[in-house]
Amino acid sequence: MKIFSNLYQRVIEWSRHKYAPYYLFAVSFAESSFFPIPPDVMLAPMSLARPTRAWDFALITTLASVLGGLLGYLIGYFGYETIVEPIIQTLGYQEQYDKLEEYFKLYGIWIVFIAGFSPIPYKLITIAAGALNMALLPFILISIIGRGKRFYLVAGLMRWGGQRFEKYLYRFVDWIGWGMVALCIVGIVFYKLGLFS
Repeated sequence: MKIFSNLYQRVIEWSRHKYAPYYLFAVSFAESSFFPIPPDVMLAPMSLARPTRAWDFALITTLASVLGGLLGYLIGYFGYETIVEPIIQTLGYQEQYDKLEEYFKLYGIWIVFIAGFSPIPYKLITIAAGALNMALLPFILISIIGRGKRFYLVAGLMRWGGQRFEKYLYRFVDWIGWGMVALCIVGIVFYKLGLFS
């Protein structure tokens, strides 16, 4: 089933659209505070399609993501009791949020860096940072560093690999896609069994 290769081909086509940088900005901004899809899915094919603009795309993604992170911070800071806490309680995530608070106490600003660079949902950290009154300037600076490292790495790999990498990636994109689905399912099963607690 070549679902992922067809989707990948479509995203490559979108990435060549004249308004693609604006779409990239919007996705990057939204992902940092509420949107579930990471901007890498647009950044990578855009950098592949136009390698000479890869660094521009990484900059757009980084700045938009940090601005979106600031929105997430403000949601947590001003709307914890009215927006965030009711959602946490409705979804039954109070225990996980309490763990997140512990991580903030243990690791401080480093948890923002780790979430900014890694696949950990950055939006959760931005909202929690605001709710826990983390100092704003360090939050912004470490977000720029963490998000920047991630997006410049993605853009750099795509620029370096160019058309060779695109052909190679296209050959294996279905395997990678189904592998990610399998990993998500395994993660959910482990989580439900309490193996991550």
